[in-house]
Amino acid sequence: MRKLSYFIFLFFGMAISCPGQNMPIDFNEVTDQFTAFGGSGFSISTDPENASNAVGQLTNNGNDIWEGAFIDLATAVNLDANKILSLSFYQSNAENRGVLLKLEGGSGPDVEVLRNVSAQGWTENLIFDFSNATVSGSSDVVMATGSYSRLTIFIDGGSLTAGTFLLDNINDGSEASDPNELDVIYEELVWADEFDGPGGPINTNNWFHQTLLPDGNSWYNNEVQHYTDRIENSYVENGLLHIVAIKEPFTDQGVTKEYTSARLNSKFAFTYGRVDVRAQLPSGDGTWPAIWTLGKNINEPGAYWQTQGFGEVSWPACGELDMMEHGLYATNEVSVAVHTPSSFGNTVNTASQSLPDVAGNFYVYSMNWSPNEVAFMIDGTVIYRYNPNDKNDNTWPFYQDQYMILNIAMGGAAGGIDPNFTQSSMIIDYVRVYQSAALSLETATLEDLKIYPNPARDVLMINGTSPVDRAEVYSILGQLISIHTPQDRSINTSQLPAGVYVLNLYAGGLKKSLKFVKN
Repeated sequence: MRKLSYFIFLFFGMAISCPGQNMPIDFNEVTDQFTAFGGSGFSISTDPENASNAVGQLTNNGNDIWEGAFIDLATAVNLDANKILSLSFYQSNAENRGVLLKLEGGSGPDVEVLRNVSAQGWTENLIFDFSNATVSGSSDVVMATGSYSRLTIFIDGGSLTAGTFLLDNINDGSEASDPNELDVIYEELVWADEFDGPGGPINTNNWFHQTLLPDGNSWYNNEVQHYTDRIENSYVENGLLHIVAIKEPFTDQGVTKEYTSARLNSKFAFTYGRVDVRAQLPSGDGTWPAIWTLGKNINEPGAYWQTQGFGEVSWPACGELDMMEHGLYATNEVSVAVHTPSSFGNTVNTASQSLPDVAGNFYVYSMNWSPNEVAFMIDGTVIYRYNPNDKNDNTWPFYQDQYMILNIAMGGAAGGIDPNFTQSSMIIDYVRVYQSAALSLETATLEDLKIYPNPARDVLMINGTSPVDRAEVYSILGQLISIHTPQDRSINTSQLPAGVYVLNLYAGGLKKSLKFVKN
């Protein structure tokens, strides 16, 4: 949910370059995106010889002699380990081309290798040997050493050349990694709302209704709704949270608007961890649902943590992580985004994914936030990673607590509202936050003891070498449900109602508390 105008776009030097990617680059991930310069263009395209294969497309317009594109690498090319790079190159006609591969941002001088290509179609595994490289800007030939974090490609560099060329399988000898692999695994449930219970108003121990118009007249982005704390706009029913946008005239704070909705701030804030939110989205043009986080230190009037005395910095210095937005692109195309001082508003740090019927199906929207990167996922599949090479306050304000926001905005950046719109809901099954033992809210003393699977269905296992004198299962409200002996390293959970529970483990006067979810 871009907090200031969606159409603002500010940048500071190269801090806006795409997040780092690892070799090999096969253009099957949204992060396999080069940044074009000098008038050229870059996009992800389709292999003309294999419609199922994604490739990189570099287009020179012929107006500059040094048109090209670069990518910043999360893991630098290490020429001390391997001096050979390779790629596949495609041109539609049999013409003489010079393909120049340049390594920059390294421990030594910038170096480059030129290869000539004349074949029509694909030239597979074109080899660039940096044991015989040229120092950029000179005629010196060297055996290049050291590590380099930026890779740049020129086609016929130094001459005016127009044309469209394809690239694929750029490799430095690295093994292909699992595209869904996460750098840190967070397993311990530390906070959740399952929206269980008798139904009715939201749990105000967990959530705060943000209703104050921040500028006294309207919300940001030219949105046209009032956020209210009425049960009509947010309530729990049958184990689900409903956030409801309604077309209705409503006057609040001396201002009348034609739509109402709800904006919930979590009263829980955290640094690093994984967030899972299972949600079904509203329907209708002009609806703008979002699941996102803001820095607890934002000085936004009426925000929960501002009312608690934590407001210190303005947006975007607080940082913003958008786990899910819908309405900014085509129907059923959800997006994720990162907003920082280096890129905000119409940020370059974004990706989108089309899904079947987001208003009719539930999907799990997730964010895995570590000290190194933020990975955004849908049903466990990573669709975008944010991992700037240079982490500073401009590019990485994500070293302090963030809190969650759930809302539906109307209009604004989501465009015109369907004139037939009456009301629609974002329906949320659960919100869960996981951290590691070292980051957990619990005061864990039996460090090696863990539980799995979490969520559990029929059985919960206790793993670890520490002895357990006694295990106790409690409801989230503190009611004792069962007591188990040291032999019970597996706990039968089949009879427990769905919800969140606490498992207390005792040994030698020590205690460790772990939360788990029963599905």
